[in-house]
Amino acid sequence: MSFTSGPSRWSDVWLATATRGISSCGDFLAASALTLALQSAGAGGLAVSALLLAATLPLVALAPLTGRLADRVDSRLLLVVAGLAQAGVCLALAYADDPGLVIALVALLAAGLAVTQPVLSALVPAMVRADDLPRASALNQTAGTLGALAGPALAGLLVGEFGARLPLLVDASSYLALVAAGLLIRTRRGGSRRADPAATGSGATATTWRLRRDPLLVAGIATLAGVIAAVGAINVVEVFFIRETLGSSTTVYGLVTGSWTLGVVLGGWLFARVARRLADDGALLGAGLALLGCCCLAVLASAAVPSAALLVPIWLLGGVANGGDNVFHTLLLARRVPEVARGRAFAVFGAAVQGAGMAGFLVGGLLLELAEPRPLVAGCGVAGLLVVAAVVIPVRRAVRAERAAVARPDDAGAVAGRAAGAELATPTPSR
Repeated sequence: MSFTSGPSRWSDVWLATATRGISSCGDFLAASALTLALQSAGAGGLAVSALLLAATLPLVALAPLTGRLADRVDSRLLLVVAGLAQAGVCLALAYADDPGLVIALVALLAAGLAVTQPVLSALVPAMVRADDLPRASALNQTAGTLGALAGPALAGLLVGEFGARLPLLVDASSYLALVAAGLLIRTRRGGSRRADPAATGSGATATTWRLRRDPLLVAGIATLAGVIAAVGAINVVEVFFIRETLGSSTTVYGLVTGSWTLGVVLGGWLFARVARRLADDGALLGAGLALLGCCCLAVLASAAVPSAALLVPIWLLGGVANGGDNVFHTLLLARRVPEVARGRAFAVFGAAVQGAGMAGFLVGGLLLELAEPRPLVAGCGVAGLLVVAAVVIPVRRAVRAERAAVARPDDAGAVAGRAAGAELATPTPSR
């Protein structure tokens, strides 16, 4: 079933939240430590780009497999096994010196993340009633972004004092939180607990659900992926922009990059209240597009700052818009995808986002060989705004088509498109 028939299982939500926060902190701690180690060793944009690609490619390439695993295998088993494997890989990473081995181990670490991400994402909607989903999503996102906020700042401090090994050892221990979550969370999916399609009333199964049959979801995911692809180069450029162009220390770098993630926390809670009032899925999609435009404006404005301190308020506002869009997209997926297919849906969504990010990483690494960081930051903002402008008309068409389909209850496509939304209306008995 999609949601609990009784009270929401907030104890499980809090366990999932703590797990998300700890593991997210470890992920960003390791990524920032390795990025700073490369930059401090004199590596260029291509080396940073290769590292980021290794951390991202498995999430894209393995999505068809890991999404099905999340729906078909017991969530407890997946969390325990993946958590232990990631802890072991990160421990090896702390003592690896060869750049090729480091990249290979980072890719293995990301393979574990490709499993745990859809498992945890699909578990959260199963823990709560429909009305509580925006709050639960905001809580889960808050933990992830607080972890992302603490990770770079902690990496900046630890790398400056002790080098990259200690942050990686801390990261290895953080993956044990996944093991604890797998053992303690009562809500479970997959295995013998796979939902009965007849019981859900959706008529959809994990094998029959297809993203392409839902034009509204296609438009939403394509829009987000397009903007991320356009702006994603900023993830490679920012370390050179902040450290070299603006002349800041590793500690300042961690604090400045953390300001965006702090904004994501604030935006998640602010827009969770708004999301509960947006019963129409088309309105959710339109509001998300507007927030993506605000994110791009923040990136563009950051190119004009003379010092790193001025980046903080700009990136804070950009993060607020980012956090709101995250809540809207999570709610849109939960409303429109039947429970038995949610693991695959979140894996597909994650693959689209991560694949777009990979394109940005590659472009950022190449462009840094040709241009200075400041004009590249401005270019990222402009490119993102152009994508937002380009998708306005297709998104409006998808929203109009959705509303027209809902107005024709005899239309088979409309019935299929509203299947998951019907479950939400009538809850039934888990960067």
